[in-house]
Amino acid sequence: MALKVNVEFAKKFVAEKLLNELLKYLEKDPEKNILNILKLLHKIAREENHKAYINYLIESYEKYPAVKEQFRRFFSETNPQIISKLAYNTIINGVLFGIPRQKQYKAETGVHVPFTILVDPTSRCNLGCTGCWAGKYQKGPELSFERLDRLFNEAKELGIYFIVLSGGEPLMYERLFELFEKHNDMAFMAYTNGTLIDEKMADKIAKVGNFSPAISIEGFEERTDARRGKGVFAKITRAMDLLRERGVYFGASVTVTRENYLELTSDEFIDFLVEKGVKYIWSFHYVPVGKNPDTSLMLTPEERLYLAQRIPVLRITKPIMIADFWNDGHITHGCIAGGRSYFHINAKGEVEPCAFVHFAVDNINEKSLKEVLKNPLFTAYQKRQPFSENYFSPCPIIDVPEALRDIVAESNAHPTHEGADEVLTGATAEFLDKRAAEWDKVSRVLNEYKKDRIARMKM
Repeated sequence: MALKVNVEFAKKFVAEKLLNELLKYLEKDPEKNILNILKLLHKIAREENHKAYINYLIESYEKYPAVKEQFRRFFSETNPQIISKLAYNTIINGVLFGIPRQKQYKAETGVHVPFTILVDPTSRCNLGCTGCWAGKYQKGPELSFERLDRLFNEAKELGIYFIVLSGGEPLMYERLFELFEKHNDMAFMAYTNGTLIDEKMADKIAKVGNFSPAISIEGFEERTDARRGKGVFAKITRAMDLLRERGVYFGASVTVTRENYLELTSDEFIDFLVEKGVKYIWSFHYVPVGKNPDTSLMLTPEERLYLAQRIPVLRITKPIMIADFWNDGHITHGCIAGGRSYFHINAKGEVEPCAFVHFAVDNINEKSLKEVLKNPLFTAYQKRQPFSENYFSPCPIIDVPEALRDIVAESNAHPTHEGADEVLTGATAEFLDKRAAEWDKVSRVLNEYKKDRIARMKM
């Protein structure tokens, strides 16, 4: 055992030295040297999907000035200590050492280990946003510091070094930064409303180095304040200014609805986020769960098709990374939930397959991480993934709703709050069935085009 620990320490020591040299190499001439490193990574990549994605990056970097500018912004606007910390925790710990450990555990036990875990430290929140997916959870429950501490140690033992936080409002958790400091070999990201980020909080984020906040925003001031409360837009844009000034690597999180999809994907709004220092955007389509679910806010097939065509254009014309979860199934090979790439633990400790699928069979307060990864809800999920050969229909909630009904029935999962099962029966379920069928017809032509495009990228 001691020999194994010493060998891993030696490997990490060498990897750290190499990473530091690579970062210095990049700082000298980012435009030239980034391309050299991407080409090297393509040569040494073992899996075909990794090679294809790196090929896409090389092609985009050589062809589109905005992609070059995205890399330039990262190195010129981010504090070098933060770059080093996030790169080490994500690349060395999470990828080079974490993924092989995950695969080894699966080979030994047959249990799949995800890349990350989404955790709600607390259900408390200082806002009450309409349509929030966490809005129906009871207010008050939160996970103990001791359980979170143990969870993160259990995660690292299995090779998981990246943790995503949500809530509630995660920045309301009193000992949050103590966890960041104690687990300084992990990388953390949080979905936050951003209103608690003042100068003192921004200083703490910059100092800890291994935490990246993704600030929720609905569009410009009128739309953001309409959903989140008067004055929220001013508070979060001030927070962005404070983070940018300190060189913090941070992003934005948007919920796309019928009301704001054009604004969120407009040149003006994306340019505004870039100017504010935002480096990445997580785009979530509105799903009718949580507080006061309203199916009329869901994107129509035509609007979703618009996003599927608009986001790729923004990726090559704007210097910012954008993830469109429901339309990016070709990148992820379908749904990533149910323990495949991630799962969700709410503030009561209930282990859910997804932030939007509010059903559970286990509680992390009663079992270890290894035990909950074996749960029948995850097993039912994983044996059905991908839920469709059409990767533009990856989701068992809004794209293949009959799959979610079968999963819940097979695993005997219980709803984690009142009303969670409305997606399975009644008017909401009928609407989802109809909308899924409509989208499938629209997206199948797009899916065939995308498959052909990916095939050509692998050549």
